[in-house]
Amino acid sequence: MRAKKQAIVLNGVSLTNPDGAAINNQNKKRTFIAVYGNNTLSDGASAAYTKENDEDHKAVLFSEAQLIFSGSGMLTVNALNTQGKAGISSDDYIRLMQSPTIKVNAGSSAGNGLKGKDYVQLTNGSLMVSIAAAMAKGISTDDYVLVEGGTHMVTSTGGVAYDDEDAEYTGTSCVKADNYFAMTGGSLTLKNTGDGGKGIRAGSYDFDETNHTLSDSYITGGDLSVTVSGREVNDVSAKGIKIGWVTKNGSGEWAKVTGYAGKLTISGGTVTVNSTYGEGLEVKGDLTFDGGETYVSSLSEDAINSQGELTVNNGFVYAFSSGNDAMDSNGNTKLNGGYVMAICTKGTPEVAIDANTEEGKKLYINSGATVVAYGGLESGYSASQSVYSMSGTAGAWNALYNGKSFIAAFKAPSNISTFIVTAPSLTSGYKGVSVSGDSKCGGIWATTGISGGSSVTLSNYTGGGGPGGGPGGRR
Repeated sequence: MRAKKQAIVLNGVSLTNPDGAAINNQNKKRTFIAVYGNNTLSDGASAAYTKENDEDHKAVLFSEAQLIFSGSGMLTVNALNTQGKAGISSDDYIRLMQSPTIKVNAGSSAGNGLKGKDYVQLTNGSLMVSIAAAMAKGISTDDYVLVEGGTHMVTSTGGVAYDDEDAEYTGTSCVKADNYFAMTGGSLTLKNTGDGGKGIRAGSYDFDETNHTLSDSYITGGDLSVTVSGREVNDVSAKGIKIGWVTKNGSGEWAKVTGYAGKLTISGGTVTVNSTYGEGLEVKGDLTFDGGETYVSSLSEDAINSQGELTVNNGFVYAFSSGNDAMDSNGNTKLNGGYVMAICTKGTPEVAIDANTEEGKKLYINSGATVVAYGGLESGYSASQSVYSMSGTAGAWNALYNGKSFIAAFKAPSNISTFIVTAPSLTSGYKGVSVSGDSKCGGIWATTGISGGSSVTLSNYTGGGGPGGGPGGRR
């Protein structure tokens, strides 16, 4: 009977192969890499990675079989080659368990940091990946990435280059999953400074076409932080999180969408996204908030954008944009519950909360939603509870009151003191309140420990786009 698994124990090991892989596992048994002590694996800058008996060595640590990392030590993998080879790669899946620390450093002419063809599952331990090459991916898979626990970080500095295989320009991603991205626990910090770079890129057209389905991405727990600061180059834009795909006829802003797929649901955990030149959170299918805390900022584009419907049922959401809409949907936008703060400082025709009215869609504010906005609402919105204008204190805590108790407090931006507000049974506002309870979305929302302040009256809001409720709407 053929054995079903094997183990490689690394304990104080230092291996360098100047011509290729330091470890090349061609055995197709499930392989455990048990890490103890401090260990280092490296190739060389001039490594040719010559095939042996048609065996393709794809990384400094390469395996034909599943790779499961365990133990409690440290493993550092340095990919110095100029052949585009990865740090760690498996033609099956890669899983990180127990408490090892895995560091992968991929140089400016190497390839991906870590690639598990079937999937990548981070259950525990610590994974730290650094990539520098154009088009490279920090964590990559042809299927899904699942983060369940542990503390992980990926940094990318590479830019855009022409991909001969796909016949198009391509940028880098800290995390790339052709099917879906999921997170249920742990901590994942992503930083991409390269032009055209993305924090997370999940859901490709090719996967969908081949498998006839694209699974939904989801976040139910954990702490996800994404920062991107690159610019658009060769039509490759930088985005914090991009889920799914879209096809269009024509070009430019008014190109007709012919198909799209890729959904995301956030129901727990904390999500923080900061993008300098691109959209913060872009979902090509439906985007749903069912819980958790989501903070998204973009200085140039939409903070939050969905090609399908954008729905908030629960949770805390903060969206800020100084360059476009704060929250934008090409379908309906439905605010059914939860706490939403949307700030747009760009000015007309951009708005705080948008929907695709040109194609008969609408912004719906339903009973149960608590909303604070600056920059106007989509013209023609529908509200089942009263919507008001309110003055407050810039750079301080303000609150909404129902006649008996505080509904919620919100921290105003430093230069904004007037708001559009709505909440269940809202009767008045308060400015200059104090908050001693837990705050949400990085100190934007609070629902407990609210006290003090002075009451302010509310006036009916009847406007469309623009801070003061004047005419406007979608571009």
